[in-house]
Amino acid sequence: MPRFEPKNPDYRAVAADTFARQRAMRTLGISIARMEPGEVDLAMPYSAEYSQQNGFVHAGVLTAGLDNACGIAAFTLMPAGSDILTVEFKTNLLAPANGERFVFRGVVVKPGRTLTVRDGKAYAVQDGVETLVATMTGTLMALQWRDAN
Repeated sequence: MPRFEPKNPDYRAVAADTFARQRAMRTLGISIARMEPGEVDLAMPYSAEYSQQNGFVHAGVLTAGLDNACGIAAFTLMPAGSDILTVEFKTNLLAPANGERFVFRGVVVKPGRTLTVRDGKAYAVQDGVETLVATMTGTLMALQWRDAN
């Protein structure tokens, strides 16, 4: 995996602040477990509140965690004053999401000034063993906020 240099020396604080402002992540109990330039792990404990009819974590919750892990990973490489939006993704559900906790791992594949390609993997963790339950590939668009004046 290539090592990336962040464009913003305060990338950790800015990315953590961006994550903290996402109420959906707080609602789902998802937190940042690890952050490096271009790589982020998010963690979530199992909750029956986010399961589907068979007790597995719902695909929508997995997708939200994956998209966010990939987004924050991309955000760590953005210059100051930037923001991001997902423009597309594809998720593959590989196994039932059954575990005591979940890890969402986002990795930047190719950063860009406008578009960034990212990959993600979701793992169910049970008794310390990670099982791959979903993958994601997608693209993010960088936004440069400009003063309207």
